[in-house]
Amino acid sequence: MDSLSQIVLGAAVGNQVLGKKLGNKAILYGAIIGTMPDLDVLYGKLLDPLTATEIHRGFSHSTLLFLFLSPILGWIVQKMEHKKGVNFREATLFSFLILQTHSLLDLFTTWGTQLFWPLETRYSLQSIFVIDPLYTLPFLVFLILSMKKKKDDPKRLFWNRTGLIVSTSYLFFTLFVQSVVTHKFENQLKADNITFQEIVVKPSPFNIILWTTNVKVDNGYYIGDYSFFDTQPIQFQFIPTQKELISNIEDAAVIQQLKRISEGWYCITQKENQLFFNDLRFGVMNADKNNMQFSFSYQITVENGEFKAAELPNKNRAQAKKLLGKIWVRLQGN
Repeated sequence: MDSLSQIVLGAAVGNQVLGKKLGNKAILYGAIIGTMPDLDVLYGKLLDPLTATEIHRGFSHSTLLFLFLSPILGWIVQKMEHKKGVNFREATLFSFLILQTHSLLDLFTTWGTQLFWPLETRYSLQSIFVIDPLYTLPFLVFLILSMKKKKDDPKRLFWNRTGLIVSTSYLFFTLFVQSVVTHKFENQLKADNITFQEIVVKPSPFNIILWTTNVKVDNGYYIGDYSFFDTQPIQFQFIPTQKELISNIEDAAVIQQLKRISEGWYCITQKENQLFFNDLRFGVMNADKNNMQFSFSYQITVENGEFKAAELPNKNRAQAKKLLGKIWVRLQGN
């Protein structure tokens, strides 16, 4: 999730655990610790862009790291706040819960987390966009209400607990909505006589009203979208995989790396004898079959006999604004 959501979650968890002893200091410490897993983006700046993308939400979001890091952070918190009765055990639990809930929140997003690193599997429920105001803003309001109360006021933990319950309930509600929409997509695929291998259903940016799907078939993918305000049947657009275009370079290290990053959801396109590896997990920015633009697309080049990949810089502010306008119109129904 976005940084603000993770700050609010870390602050609320910290407040719930140590708010009675530390007051708003527990919120401050929780907000700081709650952002730590995302510091992998700073480490990523020392690496090539492709490797930085591959490691994001990997080791830094793993339970194994949290088990190692929590006692260290707990010792620091305990040393700073021992005069207020904070002991090592509760400070360690404080740190672990904040870190672990960070990864659990990311688990609901499209990117997912390598929760059980060193295992390579990334887990992703894909039921919420990385920025969702309906998750963050109510949560923030309840946290602020809690902050205004003294640490020994029962209302302090009441408001904090309410924020945690409301935000967590919303997360599980997104799973319910996702299951309903998945059923809609599957019924339409059946009506269209499309036999598929795998289906992924995820929300469009900032809402859970408009949803998109990637449907894997033998020689490509069908993509489609559905709004709860739709009155017309779902329409699917076919995207061929075209893996044969890279059959002669499939064993190249950069191609194998791109496959891992895309988790197998990719297609190959060719323009003016130039190859492009397109990651389908995050959909398309422009679904025009004559000028399709993918959210993540990499140009394959050769430098000194070595194959390399460079992400296309196609996500500028003007395009993002145009895309949001299209989403708003599409959200209102077909």
